[in-house]
Amino acid sequence: MSITGIHAAWTAPARLMSSNWVKAHQNVLICGPTGVGKTFLACALANQACRQGHSVLYVRLPRLLPTLAIGRGDGSYAKSLAQLAKTDVLVIDDWALAPLTDEGRRDILEIFDDRHGARSTIITSQLPVQHWHASIGDPTLADAILDRLVHQAHSLDLDGESLRKKGKPE
Repeated sequence: MSITGIHAAWTAPARLMSSNWVKAHQNVLICGPTGVGKTFLACALANQACRQGHSVLYVRLPRLLPTLAIGRGDGSYAKSLAQLAKTDVLVIDDWALAPLTDEGRRDILEIFDDRHGARSTIITSQLPVQHWHASIGDPTLADAILDRLVHQAHSLDLDGESLRKKGKPE
């Protein structure tokens, strides 16, 4: 990759390090194949937001949805939603790894409805944004979820080989 290519690849993330996107209640969508650094970049942006005084919470979607389902039974559901709603930057890792249940779609809509225009969210996914609508499964809920998430978002599409491959310099 040329120096110009390297500069272009890091221009968008460098602009995001100011955390102005957090103050503007915008989102960051980071997509790319396994191992290219999506989670690393999301956590770097979240860390910078913390350093600038914003609250941050990191969750993996495959663990968040079952936790919310359990919360319905043990009475912690509303408290969990309130915590997600008040956090300045919510990092949701591993978006769209598996099909969503109807309950999962409704939980995600509740989360994004509470956060829209008030807080920022970082999403990482192996699936490109243009395929998210189909992956959500229900067209009406997909429209509502993505309307709250995508329109006020910075989109970063990463590519390349996995950084976890053996023989990569550290």
